[in-house]
Amino acid sequence: MEEFFQQLTNGLAVGGIYALIALGYTMVYGVLKLINFAHGDLFTLGAYLGLTLLTSLGLSGRLGPLLGLLLLAVLVMGFVALTGALLERAAYRPLRQSPRLSAVVSALGASIFLQNTIMLIYGARIHVYPQDILPKVAIEIGGLSIPLVRILVFVVSLLLMGALFLFIQRTRLGTAIRAAAIDQAAARLMGINVDQVILIVFLIGPGLGGVAGLLVGLYYGQVNFTMGWVYGLKAFTAAILGGIGNIPGAMVGGLILGVIEALGAAYISVAWKDAIAFFVLIVILIVRPTGLLGERVADKI
Repeated sequence: MEEFFQQLTNGLAVGGIYALIALGYTMVYGVLKLINFAHGDLFTLGAYLGLTLLTSLGLSGRLGPLLGLLLLAVLVMGFVALTGALLERAAYRPLRQSPRLSAVVSALGASIFLQNTIMLIYGARIHVYPQDILPKVAIEIGGLSIPLVRILVFVVSLLLMGALFLFIQRTRLGTAIRAAAIDQAAARLMGINVDQVILIVFLIGPGLGGVAGLLVGLYYGQVNFTMGWVYGLKAFTAAILGGIGNIPGAMVGGLILGVIEALGAAYISVAWKDAIAFFVLIVILIVRPTGLLGERVADKI
């Protein structure tokens, strides 16, 4: 039973990372009906940027672990968010009135461009995060020993997901995003600046993805320039699992996928953990094609 709860906490931490990345996919799809294939590479950019800031500025050493990591997360989120906005302006906005396939090809091209840019800047080898950022301690809860970094990853993911949900549900900008997701033409008639809404979506989604990249670096201790493809695919799966375009669905889908992977690796085989996760996805989509919570959060208002 102790091993089960250990794997459960591990799955929730990894699932929180998947959920943060999945939110970027689901927000863009909700407004533009476009799968942003470059999103995984923006996540990778966040991981490498976090490594650069840690090694060059020494934030955790100067400000203390928690305050330093907080500032680091804000810097990474801001930089990756700006990169996402530039990506929308350069790769997607000029093609907004073109056939959807044109935007898909542009997204694939942007993904290849970002991945190769990261490789040229940092090199193709695996990069290791500093090991002294967080103290190597574990929290004892009812006889269960949980590493501090695992708790940190899960709590940060949960706080960011909660903040996004409140922003979407309780603010005027959030209402504008939901309105644009339902019908852009009607939203324009109601005085909503749809271009601004899309820009905000491309700020928030990549920003969350950048923080997820930082969390992966802290959790696993190493990053490589191709990891955006793997994590992007997992996050896209999580978004579909919860219901593409559905923000709470992306959160739930990410957590479920992380737990399935962790339990599958522990009780069946590490080599089969990805296959198990995708098998569960296929089963759920056969039973419920729109995902666990349905396709679009805007329809639930």
